[in-house]
Amino acid sequence: MEGKENYDREEIFSKSVRAGRRTYFFDVRSTRAEDYYMTITDSKKFSNDDGSAHYKKHKIYLYKEDFDEFAASFKEVADFIFDKKGRDVITNSDNSSSESSNNDISEDSKDTENFSDLKFEDI
Repeated sequence: MEGKENYDREEIFSKSVRAGRRTYFFDVRSTRAEDYYMTITDSKKFSNDDGSAHYKKHKIYLYKEDFDEFAASFKEVADFIFDKKGRDVITNSDNSSSESSNNDISEDSKDTENFSDLKFEDI
């Protein structure tokens, strides 16, 4: 069994995007064969009852042979959403619980308005 140091490979390059309570991390790491791959991590901050913070993280591993298809699909889906719903954030002001939930989305969207313009060459 290999140690954790081999599981969490050294970061070679990192880029982060802050979006309200969320942060997206784009990290370049190295395989055992010394080729590169990317991890995309969605990290969201939550508060505990005692006021301390904890983070929930979700990670995607993306290998370079999949970059073109991933980027094309990402752009296609983003374009579909923008074409159908526009770039403005839609909130539901009729329901106060939905409104607070949508405010989180609205806050996140303000910082990520150009997120779909991400080019993998930039990472």
